[in-house]
Amino acid sequence: MKKYLLAVQFDESAPVLSEEDMQEQMARTAKVTAEMQSAGSWVFVGGLLPSPATTVVRPGNGVTTMTDGPFAETKEQLGGFWVILCDDLDQALSWAEKCALACGSPIEVRPFEDAQWK
Repeated sequence: MKKYLLAVQFDESAPVLSEEDMQEQMARTAKVTAEMQSAGSWVFVGGLLPSPATTVVRPGNGVTTMTDGPFAETKEQLGGFWVILCDDLDQALSWAEKCALACGSPIEVRPFEDAQWK
């Protein structure tokens, strides 16, 4: 089985969801996560704070600098993710489709390098 990252691409320029809409979205994503767990595909899930909560640590000439804010200045940021185990890319894409519908955001599907899991 291969590990895949399903990365939620969150548009920080979009209007903020109402509390009711947020609760509905969380219920939908929890349902998909529970389905993944039942199928034996789920490894880990996590939601992230908005990009202003980030700190970027950059190396250069043997030292590091730290700056507040996201690495990339863009409206779309990583908003959360699932790590899943799948037989193949088609199965990962099937889970990603369910995740995208549940959270209402694009999902980037990226396989992990095989060498990391030997």
